[in-house]
Amino acid sequence: MYATQDDMVLRFGAAEVIALTDRNNSGRIDDAVLARALDSASSEIDGYLAVRYPLPFATTPKILTGYACDIARYRLCGAATQTSLDIRERFRDAQRFLELVAAGTLTLGRLPAGGSTQP
Repeated sequence: MYATQDDMVLRFGAAEVIALTDRNNSGRIDDAVLARALDSASSEIDGYLAVRYPLPFATTPKILTGYACDIARYRLCGAATQTSLDIRERFRDAQRFLELVAAGTLTLGRLPAGGSTQP
């Protein structure tokens, strides 16, 4: 996975992550709900990157952590939560970035050995 629960909390705060994941009103982050969203976000990212990079990466490029969090946050917004303009725009920014990387217009920057671009 490109992001962890800690990454989500650092990026959005514990209160928001609780609000997005706590389906049983326990007042805590639901680890399983969040893990599924982060896994789904990682799979979505892989769908874009697989055309340019051999996956999985030995080390996650830092830029992908933020985008994985933004995608997971958007996907967690559903019937019980509201999607704000900010959440939607960050999701769309992630998609645009990934589309540009997949097209070869942008790169992920310097990657550790084993993370080179495919021809």
